[in-house]
Amino acid sequence: MPTAPERASLTYASAGVDIDKKDSFTESLGSLMRRTFTPRVIDNPGGFAGLFRLDFKQKLFARNYREPVLVACCDGVGTKVKLATELGRFDTVGIDLVAMNVNDLIVQGAEPLFFLDYIAVPTVDTAMLNALVRGIADGCRQSGCALLGGETANMPDVYAAGEFDLAGFCVGVVELKRVIKPSRVRPGDVILGLASSGVHSNGYSLVRRVVKEAGLDLGRVYDELAEKGSKGQRSKAPKKKANGNGSKTLGEVLLTPTRIYASSIVKLQRTYTVKNVISGMAHITGSGLADNLVRSIPPNCDAVIDRAAWPVLPVFKFLQQHGRIEDEEMKRVFNLGIGYCVIVKPAFAEAVRDRLRRMGETVYVIGEVVKGKGRVREK
Repeated sequence: MPTAPERASLTYASAGVDIDKKDSFTESLGSLMRRTFTPRVIDNPGGFAGLFRLDFKQKLFARNYREPVLVACCDGVGTKVKLATELGRFDTVGIDLVAMNVNDLIVQGAEPLFFLDYIAVPTVDTAMLNALVRGIADGCRQSGCALLGGETANMPDVYAAGEFDLAGFCVGVVELKRVIKPSRVRPGDVILGLASSGVHSNGYSLVRRVVKEAGLDLGRVYDELAEKGSKGQRSKAPKKKANGNGSKTLGEVLLTPTRIYASSIVKLQRTYTVKNVISGMAHITGSGLADNLVRSIPPNCDAVIDRAAWPVLPVFKFLQQHGRIEDEEMKRVFNLGIGYCVIVKPAFAEAVRDRLRRMGETVYVIGEVVKGKGRVREK
């Protein structure tokens, strides 16, 4: 009888995981990471974890926290990664990943310290992964935090070709007495809204459904997406070309990265080191303005919002029209132009608004706090 052909020995590479390629990619990230290092990062070549000093003894770097509280958070960018894959552009979602974490972290009054990422892929695509990490590094530099490490998971049996996922982890620190809690909010406080850069990183399952069902072309420039501007309320800071949508394709508009508010908010808090000028803050992510702002007010107060106080960005009007989405659904899913809220004492509202504008933020007075039952309602 004929003998069965001898089978080739199995290897990890034949199972879809190329260790050498992954290791080579990991080793190539050193320069990108070092761009984000602050003086508190301790070099640890070949280490299994990153090292970071919480404080320095040297006067130049001393923060001198009396009661330091570590603040940590974890988040991803959701199905926006599917859009990135479809368009073959991966750097912007790296910025999104950092933004979704640090914007949550600063709500508690914390200063971002360091960031780690987790990237899961079916195979090691060096160009794609480099773009992702480059975006993450750019986001960290915008946030003033160090990209301390991360993990690239090569899992061909879990992710189909062309698929991937991202998660991020951020750690920060805040002085105990300066932790921002809803109990600090009082009737009379003023609610400032900081403009978003677009859809940010929430609601992309609905965004992608609108694109599909309406037969929209991601490579087309739509006139309806051009920003018309608004009178009297824009920041005095010069506009950045990246924020204008006049000549951008629909795909480019939808991949606009989430605005990172960390630098402005941390600088603002350092301006007021004695007085508790900021009563509360909220990062406007999934569930919209009302369901995020309500987390920042106490049960004996209401936040009264005037939706006429800021312009709805063209991208939201565009999606609503082509998706035939009801107004209430738009409010529940999207930020509609406000990405972050700062609740401030009324005597300081104008000064805080002006400071934030000088830092490059577009700021609107969008409401006030009144006695109530812990709700957010419209004027």
